[in-house]
Amino acid sequence: MPLISSPPVWREFFQYYYENEINRLAGKISSGDGAERSIYVDVLSHLAFFKEGILAEELFTNPDRVISDATRGIELTENIYDVRLENCVPRFVNLPVARRVLIRDLRADHILKFVSIEGIVRKVTEVRPKIVEAVFTCTSCGKKVSTYQESSNLKYPYECPACKSKRFVFHPEESTLIDSQRIKIQEYPENLKGGEQPQSIDVYLEGDITGLVNPGDRVIINGTVRANPRGMGQKRLVHMDLFIEGNSIEILQQEYEEFEITEEDKRRILELSEDGEIYDKIIKSIAPSIYGYEDIKLAIALQLFGGVPKRLPDGTEIRGDIHILLVGDPGVAKSQLLRYVHRIAPRSVYTTGKGTTTAGLTATAVRDEIDGRWTLEAGALVLADKGIALVDEIDKMRTEDRGALHEAMEQQTISVAKAGINAVLKARCALLGAANPKYGRFDRYAPIAEQINLSPTLMSRFDLIFVLTDDPDERRDVELAKHILRTHRLGEKLEKMRNVSSEFTRQSIEEEILKVTPVIDPELLRKYIAYAKRTVFPILTDEAEKRITDFYVGMRSRAKENSPVPVTARQLEALIRLAEASARIRLSDRIELEDVERVIGIIRKSLEQIALDPETGEIDIDYAFSGTSKTQRDRIMMIKRLVEELEAEYEKGVPEDVIFEEAEKMGIERGKTRELLIKMREKGELYCPRPDHYRVVHNY
Repeated sequence: MPLISSPPVWREFFQYYYENEINRLAGKISSGDGAERSIYVDVLSHLAFFKEGILAEELFTNPDRVISDATRGIELTENIYDVRLENCVPRFVNLPVARRVLIRDLRADHILKFVSIEGIVRKVTEVRPKIVEAVFTCTSCGKKVSTYQESSNLKYPYECPACKSKRFVFHPEESTLIDSQRIKIQEYPENLKGGEQPQSIDVYLEGDITGLVNPGDRVIINGTVRANPRGMGQKRLVHMDLFIEGNSIEILQQEYEEFEITEEDKRRILELSEDGEIYDKIIKSIAPSIYGYEDIKLAIALQLFGGVPKRLPDGTEIRGDIHILLVGDPGVAKSQLLRYVHRIAPRSVYTTGKGTTTAGLTATAVRDEIDGRWTLEAGALVLADKGIALVDEIDKMRTEDRGALHEAMEQQTISVAKAGINAVLKARCALLGAANPKYGRFDRYAPIAEQINLSPTLMSRFDLIFVLTDDPDERRDVELAKHILRTHRLGEKLEKMRNVSSEFTRQSIEEEILKVTPVIDPELLRKYIAYAKRTVFPILTDEAEKRITDFYVGMRSRAKENSPVPVTARQLEALIRLAEASARIRLSDRIELEDVERVIGIIRKSLEQIALDPETGEIDIDYAFSGTSKTQRDRIMMIKRLVEELEAEYEKGVPEDVIFEEAEKMGIERGKTRELLIKMREKGELYCPRPDHYRVVHNY
């Protein structure tokens, strides 16, 4: 059947639907601004209705011919400026859902067809000029010859049409150039089933759609599927690599739009939000196979819903994402909690600190394997933008790699300045990290800062830190053993039912199944979270604001009379974020007193676990993050002054026994003095000119 597509038909289409756009483009070209050369055609709204949709179908099945006709059609279309619209490109957007193909579903049938793919930008190359038509001069007779370039290698003319010579000089300044860029699109990580590797595809862009996207952006690419034989030079394989010749890019708003929430879903979500036991139900829906940890599960629920990100009139941005760190003994199910969150979070990326480099966690510039250009490649935190990043064994990362987390956690951006590429990428994600103590088990009498390999500045960026210890407790151990045995026994029965004829039926073990089944179905919970984040932006009530102020000022007032500082402004901001998340769980537009009381309880439990000075029994935030309490700091200053005063009497260092005696007179017992001397040596404040003799390190 012959195609109806032709330049005159397209001229008719543009004249009818896009007269204003044609005139606007012509105006730009007539004024000398020729940077933009695109006419965006809405397929669903316009092209699908023109000529009964036949032209749209021809675009999908025969894009090369149709796009060429449409380009000529633009040239023929009249405009009020009476300029020739040469080299203007029709770009097709808003394709029907039927034309949208998953990257993993692209097949040989799609080659030379016009399709739409959706994904996340993983890598972008620099924008560089590409030769479309090369101009050469014959070295024998001086005749100029133009050659159209179709491949990636520069093609010289076969021979001079005038003198048949085969020697030419290339003139780049006279050749026709166009901007070009290559990007890599990867499938959404949240859409993968367990064990699936995300697949990706290269997209070639030209003209004014280059330089529009950054790694981490979520986009729809519309274009023609093409294939290249694998191999280099003369050696070509029969297997082909697919790529897409991009015609247009639609940059998606990076919200939770990919979650289709039906009217039925909305009804169930609103019904759930009015349930008086919604908090308990959500807690029971997070890792039901893991026994206990109700406080931590509530904190994770608050993290999943998140606070409200804010942009102030002066341009300041305040994060709404909540960061949580779990520290604890081996075998207390930290990793299992992270894995479960990975399964239910609407958008998440899981990684482990042990196998992660700075590039893998954040972003980096790498040299492209095809053309040697430097490319920007997104890491886990950029890919988790507007979602949650799960970093297991965060303490096992190299120091220089952990340093990249500082900016990502507070400013929620990733800055890259390598190989001439300067870029700032967005990493608006919550971080749920897990760490093990350095020496195997957690010591409740030693500061947390000394037990995990994280800097004080990094630790202070976590809104909540929980310690999970494996303490023997007969009643709890009995319950835990029963729970684990029940879970394993149920698993055994289910496997027997699946694999061999069994005496068990689904009905006979229904009661056991219910005990480890989430109260809220995981798919509904994902939609509930997405709906809350998209539609609920709660505001503090006067009562809630007063309670937060009273709590913060009340805690800070203890710091008078030379006592430790219990909380700082960072804990105040954490409290507000958590209260916003608590209101979001109820789908409430108001942060009530109950929300504040709920999160004050969680913050108190977190602080009591990490910031309780064992000597004074008071909460000291510095003890948590630096490992040195106010009491210890005061004693260190006293001992330092003592050693300084005694140095003049002892030429080869102040003897340890003398320091012990003098310190005892100041009320510091011998054991504490010994600990502090060791600590001061480690921190480079004291040194030993000979064994058991101390001098102060002076920085001149």
